[in-house]
Amino acid sequence: MSSRTGNWMIALGAVAALIGLVIAASSVGDHEGTTLLAVGMCVISMGLLLAATGVFLKARLLQASGGAAESKSSSKRGRGGCDLCGDAAVVHCKVHQVHLCAECLGKHYDLRSCAYVPSSRRQAAKASAEKSMAAKARS
Repeated sequence: MSSRTGNWMIALGAVAALIGLVIAASSVGDHEGTTLLAVGMCVISMGLLLAATGVFLKARLLQASGGAAESKSSSKRGRGGCDLCGDAAVVHCKVHQVHLCAECLGKHYDLRSCAYVPSSRRQAAKASAEKSMAAKARS
C-alpha cells in the first residue's frame, strides 16, 4: 500500500466521523426513540476506526521503509566539503544549491540547466588542522 492510501483513509474517516456527529446531534430533542443516537454513535466510531487504520498503515509503511524520512535529514552534511561525498568542494551549482568536488562535478554536470560558480565553502575540520600544522612547521 502507498502513503496516499493512508491519507485517503484518514480523510474518509474524518468525513464519516463528522457525518456521525451531525446524525447524533439531530437526535437531541423531543424524540421518542434513541435509534438515531445509536446510529450516529456507530457512524462516529466507524469513522474514527477508519482514520486510526489510515494512521496505522502510514506508520507501518514508514517502519518498513527503514525510516527513510529520518535518514534524509540526518545524512545532510554540515558546512564543509562536497554535499555528495564530503571531499573538498570546488564549485557550487546555483540551480540545485549543492557544493560539488571535482569527481562529483563530472556526474552532476548538465550544460542546459546548471550554473556553476566557485565554491566559497572550505573544509572546516581539515582546513583548520592544516593551518595549525603549517603554523607549527614554520616556527
